[in-house]
Amino acid sequence: MNERPVVGISLGDVSGIGPEVTADALSSPKVRRALLPVVFGDGPTLERFPAFAKYTRATPETLGRVTKPTVCVVTELAGKDRVPGKPTRAGGRAQYGYIQAAIEAARAGKVDALCTAPVSKEQISRAGIPFMGHTEVLAEAFGREVMMLMDGPRVRVALATNHVPLVEVSRMLTVERLVGQLQLLSRSLKPVVGRAPRIGVLSFNPHAGEGGLLGREEVDVLTPAIKQARKLRVDAHGPLAADGLFAQVEHFPYDAVLAMYHDQGLIPAKALDFERTVNVTLGLPVPRTSPDHGTAYSLAGTGKASSVPMVEALLKAARLATR
Repeated sequence: MNERPVVGISLGDVSGIGPEVTADALSSPKVRRALLPVVFGDGPTLERFPAFAKYTRATPETLGRVTKPTVCVVTELAGKDRVPGKPTRAGGRAQYGYIQAAIEAARAGKVDALCTAPVSKEQISRAGIPFMGHTEVLAEAFGREVMMLMDGPRVRVALATNHVPLVEVSRMLTVERLVGQLQLLSRSLKPVVGRAPRIGVLSFNPHAGEGGLLGREEVDVLTPAIKQARKLRVDAHGPLAADGLFAQVEHFPYDAVLAMYHDQGLIPAKALDFERTVNVTLGLPVPRTSPDHGTAYSLAGTGKASSVPMVEALLKAARLATR
């Protein structure tokens, strides 16, 4: 490995804020000191930004051992397909291509970590590619059970289920699934906190189900899963009512929380610190991070988009790769 880890960066939707926040973040001295970037993206789009002018140029076929900042040109989109704020189907196919190129580089050992700029699930799907999110694509590509973790400066929140309709969450919650996730979360965070992390498990129903009065998931699934995980030396506690737990954020009693569904976890994580909370995928053979925001078409090309989330995501990827 280089003294600085090599981080593969997929550019995201070229009609969104991905290109500009990536360019701005990579201009930061602390980011430049922390990592060697390889940006997988669109040639003409990358040429718009002076930050990439001195980068070594490569393609997925010619990309070799990275010793200098590099742009890996995956597409050469027409002008109409790279207009800020105006996404197209071609752009949808392209942003998926950047993800795949970055993944292949990671699988080949050419990059030490991945950082993904925001994509549009809608535009990728409109291009005819089934796509539910980065996390699901990465799990399939590496053949791993993975977990989404919102890693913020005040709370860490992992998700038991990711991008699924709320009506389907209950049937997906099984004792076996939750025990495996608690083990993965504990194993992943132990090197970070220096001991077995203390994990709070959120309830599925209001008021933790009120002993079965407001739903059986806590009685039939969550409590047995927590007991089984504790027997496996996972320091898990719950089920806990989410509304009461996040009211304790100033003196938070857990190193991480396992939320049962997407919004239950992401709403408090984003509300507490939107800019510095980083999306981390646990369970992969290489670290993967992402800023915790979307394509923001209304801001694309205006110069108003903040690069702080991308800076935080890049630095987190570098730290995890070094660790």
